[in-house]
This record gives sequence, C-alpha cells and structure tokens, in this order.
Amino acid sequence: MQRRQFISVLGVAAILAWVPLAADAQQPNKLPRLGWLPTFAATSPIYDGFRQGLRELGYVEGKNIIIETRWAEGNLDRLPELARELARLNVDVTLVGGDQGLQAAKEATTTIPIVVSSCDPLDSLVASIARPGGKATGMTCISSELVGKRLQMLKELVPALARVAVLYNPEDRNKAWEYKQIEEAARILKLTVRAFEARSATEIDKAFAGMADDHSGALVIFADALMVFHEKKLADLALQNRLPAIFGFREFADQGGLVSYGASFREQYRRLAWYVDRILKGANPADLPIEQPTKFELVINLKTAKALGLEIPPQLLALADEVIE
Repeated sequence: MQRRQFISVLGVAAILAWVPLAADAQQPNKLPRLGWLPTFAATSPIYDGFRQGLRELGYVEGKNIIIETRWAEGNLDRLPELARELARLNVDVTLVGGDQGLQAAKEATTTIPIVVSSCDPLDSLVASIARPGGKATGMTCISSELVGKRLQMLKELVPALARVAVLYNPEDRNKAWEYKQIEEAARILKLTVRAFEARSATEIDKAFAGMADDHSGALVIFADALMVFHEKKLADLALQNRLPAIFGFREFADQGGLVSYGASFREQYRRLAWYVDRILKGANPADLPIEQPTKFELVINLKTAKALGLEIPPQLLALADEVIE
C-alpha cells in the first residue's frame, strides 16, 4: 500500500514538473522589434517604399514584426532623445534617416545594429563603403555629388543666369563640403553662387527674403532631413519669389517645385527593408556593404515652368524621366 502511494506521489510530482515546461514550449516565439526613427513627415510617400519592401519580404506588422516608431517631424534637435528612447526599448535593429539620424543612433547605443538612409558621404561614420565595420550599414543616394549637374541644368533652363542662391542647413556637417563642390562647378559655368543658411522653418523664410535682396536668379537646395521635411514650403516660396529651383528628390517637383534630379528616395527605402531583414536573420551589419544608386531620375514640373515664364529646352525635356503637366 505504501509502495503504491509512493509511486502515485512521484507521478503527480512528475506531472507538476512537466506542466510548466510544456507551457513554456507552447509560448510563441518572441517577435523581432524594429526601432524606426523617421526624420520626415509621417505622411511622406517616401516611407511607402519601406512598407512595400517589408511586405515583399513577408513582414506584417503585429504578426511577425513589431515596429516602434518615434517621429522627429522635422525637429532634428529631438533625434538624440528619440534615439535613446529606442535604445532603452532594446530593439533588435534601428532604422534611421540622414547623417543626423545615424549620428544620434550611434551615440545612443554601441550594441544595436543600425540601418541608415543617407545622401551624403558617410566616411566619418563608417570604416568604408565596402565594409562598414561597427554596427551601421545601409544606403547612400550620393545627392551631394550631383550638385554640379543640378547647377548645369539650371543654367540650361535660364541661359542668362548669373547669380544663384544656395540654400542649406549648416548644422549638417557635410554641407560645407557640398558648397565647395558647387563653387567649383560655378567657376566652370561662369556663375556666381551665394550661400543662404537655414536651421528651421523660420530661418527658411528669412533666407528667401535675403535671396530677393540679393537679386538671385535661381536656387539650388542642398538635401538634408530639414529640407526634405519642408519640400512643399520650399516649392511654394520659390514660386512666390519667382526663383527657378532644383532639388534632389522627385517629391519636390510633385509638390510644385520646378525640377528635381537625383536617386529615387522611395526606391531606396524599399531596398532598406532588405537590410533590416538580413540583420534580423543574423547578418552582421559590418559585413553588409553600403549600396549606392545606379539610376537617377529627372522630373520637370511644366505647370511651374509656365508660371515662372520659362520655356523648357527640348533637349532637357527629352532627358526627363517624367514631366508633370
């Protein structure tokens, strides 16, 4: 009798010991968490490319991936704070935009992998394009290197052009180098360029007032997160001040800007989903080369050209990937 009771007790104990193990085995796998630190407006069509890329790779938010988003909404001063917030959440990978976003993320963590979309040289933030080293990789649209070509296009649009305003955010450390590039191009084209700085929406207004006083004949806008966030404002102010303007991304022309020339930002963000996927599956960001675009698109807004009284040269129209009428 005692032997049967002892065996029974052992059986109950074994069942009790097995229940937690079985319960643990039935727990769903932990979903990967992406920390997303966008620098543009939440409604930007650029981000549709990233969402499309995730869908193509089989990701469904809430089902097999969690996305923690912290919107900077054009206020770049908030990037360090938001990056630290994502780091405290211990996300599996962080997606950031621009040189400013990458710098904030690198200062917030030394362990969480970072995927970046940037339009300027990343030499000071990664070891090399081919082997980035460290925890960051991604894509660069090399917008800064196209500044001479954009200036040449403005000269073709306005043959009598003599003075060109250059608008940029001086808090982006790459813009001093980009301004040297446009100065060299201006010497070849026999143009005079003058810098106008803006760190905020208010300073953008002041810069345009300065352009009017300077009698600028056209405008080149250097791309960074601040300028992309205010694309519509820039397009409107350029038209109001009757300044033929060129920018790096097609969204500027879509918003009423005259001309855009550069890589497709939307396509770049679609490709960034591949980087996120690779890292979530165990790839080391140090070994993932930073990709550069091979295709650039020229978009011309004929409606804006007409409002400015400009006749678009046939050779430029023939080169356009899209003409907005």
